[in-house]
Amino acid sequence: MSTEILLYDGFDELDAMGPFEVLANGGFEPRLVSIDGSDATGSHGARIGVDGALTEAPDLLVVPGGGWGDRAPMGAWAEAQRGEIPSAIAERHRAGSTIASVCTGAMLLATAGLLTGRPAVTHHLALDELEEAGADVKRDSRVVDDGDILTAGGVTSGIDLALWLIERERGADAANAVAREIEHTRREVLHTARA
Repeated sequence: MSTEILLYDGFDELDAMGPFEVLANGGFEPRLVSIDGSDATGSHGARIGVDGALTEAPDLLVVPGGGWGDRAPMGAWAEAQRGEIPSAIAERHRAGSTIASVCTGAMLLATAGLLTGRPAVTHHLALDELEEAGADVKRDSRVVDDGDILTAGGVTSGIDLALWLIERERGADAANAVAREIEHTRREVLHTARA
């Protein structure tokens, strides 16, 4: 499964690197990408080299958040205002990519028009804004799986999202093995609309 994690200046490092490590341990071979292949600087100052530019239709695209609540000049809020990343996300979704977000990455999905009327979750500080954007907010969920769109709550829930993706694609034993490897206790607060 081709898996890309979309970085941009101001992304939250754990939103991206938590899922990266979990998915890599689960055999997904994730790639770190940016819109144009440029390196990115996280919200806490980590400068991350990327593997290249976002491709046209990865099987799975993971979108981290960061910088939404404080309206930082770099981060998810700034990218929502610019519009390039939400447009790129919407294009990948139309091309058949499964889209997953961590934390306020969900606000980029909402800006892309992907969450209207759909169940979703984000960081607790942005839940009201997500609801105002038209999502069916699942406030008590850590991970929401709506088939081709998945969302996760704040920061560390990205680890649970990645473990759920492994379970969804490779089974519970595979996900539990990765959780044991990273010494993570899974928090099964999942809402799924999948049949």
